[in-house]
Amino acid sequence: MSDEAAVAGGSPEVETFWVLARRQAKLERLPAYFGPSGLVSLPPPAWSFGATPEQADELAELVAAGRKTATASAAEDYALEGEPLPEVGTLGIVLDGGGHPRALVSTTEVRVVPFSEVDEDHAHAEGEGDGSLGSWRARHEAFFRDVDPHARGFRPDMPVVLERFRVLHPKPPR
Repeated sequence: MSDEAAVAGGSPEVETFWVLARRQAKLERLPAYFGPSGLVSLPPPAWSFGATPEQADELAELVAAGRKTATASAAEDYALEGEPLPEVGTLGIVLDGGGHPRALVSTTEVRVVPFSEVDEDHAHAEGEGDGSLGSWRARHEAFFRDVDPHARGFRPDMPVVLERFRVLHPKPPR
């Protein structure tokens, strides 16, 4: 749903996708005499949305279709796992539930707000359900209650990381 599960290591399929995606997204614009850029040398992290393969499939499809351009996650999870918050400009490869790459994305905005202050605009950008704030709140409250790896509990004032991204290269379904 809205949590991201990182995938360690790159599969040959992810590496092949990265080669194609970086070309299609025109990330290789520097002249050859500058040498390989770190931006295009190593694949970015590959991860999936949600807590189950079914959620990952559903959400990866929404991303690849351009309907999902935002996500939300519990800010406390980043701190408890020693992970930095996403940063603007960060690239990522979105995987489906089978670990297959579906889209190359770039983070365009990051903000942290209490759950109760998430707005209609963000809810709509997540592209889930009917796109309304009410639907977003119901789905995400259930998700944060059910997927709670650190037993932090759900609270209306819990800090939520709101991340917007742009799809640089989608991969059509197989």
